[in-house]
Amino acid sequence: MEFKEQLKKYQNIVNEELEKTNIKENVPEQVLNNSMEYSLMAGGKRIRPILVIATYKLFKDDIEECMPFAVAIEMVHNFSLIHDDLPEVDNDDFRHGKPTNHKKFNHATALLAGDGLLNKAYIVISNELQYSSRNQYKECFINKVRAFNEFSKSVDRMIAGEYLDTELEGQHISAQMLDYIHQNKTGALLKLCVRMGAILANAPENDIEKLSNYAEAIGLAFQIKDDLLSVEGDSKITGKPTGNDEKLKKCTYVSMYGLDKTKEQLNKITNDAINEIKEYGEKAEFLKELALYIQNRNK
Repeated sequence: MEFKEQLKKYQNIVNEELEKTNIKENVPEQVLNNSMEYSLMAGGKRIRPILVIATYKLFKDDIEECMPFAVAIEMVHNFSLIHDDLPEVDNDDFRHGKPTNHKKFNHATALLAGDGLLNKAYIVISNELQYSSRNQYKECFINKVRAFNEFSKSVDRMIAGEYLDTELEGQHISAQMLDYIHQNKTGALLKLCVRMGAILANAPENDIEKLSNYAEAIGLAFQIKDDLLSVEGDSKITGKPTGNDEKLKKCTYVSMYGLDKTKEQLNKITNDAINEIKEYGEKAEFLKELALYIQNRNK
């Protein structure tokens, strides 16, 4: 199956699972539920849940075991996007070509919708753990507890990275601090996705570590590409205005190293990621193509 066809198939699987989590009944807090659904189902590439699934499939074919964790990570990702767009953070008016949550609803609703998606992610996983403790063998349950532990720690790291990115806005920072911010803000969740997929599939520890190296590389590549798109991207395609990082005086890989050097870094890191998974051969072809997709995406 061609990469784009497989990517679309995975996206459809994820969207169907996410749709099942939306609350449809009429309740007093329905506007809040609508706000959560608005962001969760607004589109997006679904790279994080797809990474969970694709890594899991290196070792096992039945993806049911990993789907709750894939769904939960997309909820956390959208929680972070809602809060990232708020006036006191990046103050963005558009995402995926649509008004951001606080523009569509209001500030308070958007803030609580983000909180709601974060909590809903924990509900999804805790429900799965409760089921597993009663109905599945011990090793499977232990793997899910380990994945949940790593999930919680990675969300903590993402929030820390977001804080530093916001707090240090407009300040001169070192290259080491820039890396630290994005290893946490962007890289933590992407690394988590790969590790969770491998852990849930009961992969050997050496495979988990090798795949973690791949994930660290694509996590950094993802952020570098974001920085490039903020300068060179077409706002009609990205769904966000270009130049926003410069306007906010954020330190980015482009402002730190310049366009040409940043592009060189992106090429090297993408190659590093691909080299980490060469030994898996054709089984890892999708993960290889996904690294190239991250490098070459236009939104």
